[in-house]
Amino acid sequence: MSKQMRFTLLGGIVLLLIALLIYLIANISSEGNKDLSENQENPVGNQEIPAEYDQSFRPQFHYTPAENWMNDPNGMVYYEGEYHLFYQYNPEGDQFGNMSWGHATSKDLVHWKEEEVAMTPDENGMIFSGSIIADENNKSGLFPDGEGGLIAFYTSAGDVQDQRIAYSTDKGRTWTKYEGNPVVPNPGIEDFRDPKVVWHEESEQYIMLLAAGKKVMFYGSKNLVDWEYLSEFGNVGAQDGVWETPELFELPVDGNEEDTRWVLQVDMNPGSIAGGSGGQYFLGDFNGKEFIRQEKTDDINWVDFGKDFYAAQAFNGMDDRTVWMAWMSNWEYAADIPTDPWRGAMSIPREVTLTKDKNDEVQLVQQPAPELEQLRGDLLYETTDETLGGAKPLSDIESQTYEIVAEFEVGSAGEFGFRVRNSDDLKEGTIVGYDAKNDLVFTDRADSGKTDFHENFPGVYRAPSSAENGTVKLHLFVDRSSVELFANGGRQVMTNRIFPFMESNGLEMYSKDGEVTIKSMQIYEMNTIH
Repeated sequence: MSKQMRFTLLGGIVLLLIALLIYLIANISSEGNKDLSENQENPVGNQEIPAEYDQSFRPQFHYTPAENWMNDPNGMVYYEGEYHLFYQYNPEGDQFGNMSWGHATSKDLVHWKEEEVAMTPDENGMIFSGSIIADENNKSGLFPDGEGGLIAFYTSAGDVQDQRIAYSTDKGRTWTKYEGNPVVPNPGIEDFRDPKVVWHEESEQYIMLLAAGKKVMFYGSKNLVDWEYLSEFGNVGAQDGVWETPELFELPVDGNEEDTRWVLQVDMNPGSIAGGSGGQYFLGDFNGKEFIRQEKTDDINWVDFGKDFYAAQAFNGMDDRTVWMAWMSNWEYAADIPTDPWRGAMSIPREVTLTKDKNDEVQLVQQPAPELEQLRGDLLYETTDETLGGAKPLSDIESQTYEIVAEFEVGSAGEFGFRVRNSDDLKEGTIVGYDAKNDLVFTDRADSGKTDFHENFPGVYRAPSSAENGTVKLHLFVDRSSVELFANGGRQVMTNRIFPFMESNGLEMYSKDGEVTIKSMQIYEMNTIH
């Protein structure tokens, strides 16, 4: 081989190595950008967002604390014109521990202001979950004559779990722990926690519910301080995990005040329909002493068919409505989600009602609280009587936060729905749709973005849901790191966290194996609450 040929060959190899090096550097840079995407700006519409709430996975219309760990909602109460959201909170870091009560307030149930930490651990243990009730007539005797205030019931989690109270004279800003604590000592049960206190009109007493292993225990009191054991309910429903955070309220069926049911809701960990932690409910009667289940079947009634709706709690003090919120996470991977400097988010507020299905059985219905409509921004897309066969990218929409209200006539389609937070380049997106062949609504987050932080995060979640007179309604709320689906008027609900890269802001409609008619659809930009 001549020197010239050797020189030419050597030069080609050098050029090839340089090209390979440039390619590797570019890809490393790209991967680095993906890893850092949590801290990059990601605007909502044209709004200015405070820097502390502008990480790419930070929800924009769900409550999150500015920093640190958050889980179960606690002490939810409407009092003197304010909604109060307390919650399990670790003020010292983004992992579970040193549990205290965080606090946020709202005038409209939508825009939340983070307040100072309400209660912190003491020599008796951490401050676990509980509830708050307004003692407006001072039945407890804890307030000055002629005055009232708020009383918090919480679990003190030390060597044993017992129930204690604290009271506030300044609308929940500061709290005094009761000198006579505990008000309900531990009777020798390992898991004995999460007091929910409600007023029962017929028996003219306060009722406390406690989660105790795999049952709910009921206590009664006339003065909120002295409590008497009444009964217990358990050994039914989902039993694979420990029961937690019970809830009790009475609702009319289809608005008929002469036909009511009591709803007993409990969460369990693990053992939910989607795996890990989740919630179930029972229907029946509560007579002031015991809950009597009254349902046609022993089937399990799941609260939410998604992976991320836990510890639902309703606001006390909303006499004409029942509205609840839940922690939007799952104990399987809550400590591993890729967020910083905060960890934990609440669901949107949901109004809860009862209705009869086509089999004349009563079921729970959840609808987005109407207050959320004030967050609607621009109408991004609207259509009526549009036939869809195949995929249709909505190329004019590039957003991370929006609401979709859609009604479909099934037609010949085997499947239809949406690909949200979609990116063809990154090959990621979340599919939310209806399986007409099997009468199911579903959410597929297997390729939704960052999924490899825990083996139980990626998956497909389904709920039985039949078309009504040939139509299906899908109502979606898409935020930077969550998708909440309300199907067929809220008869089936599915809540899932997602962690897409900031570039994944596409939206696509699709139909498979036939055509579907979009009877009506509106897509709204959702404004930030910050």
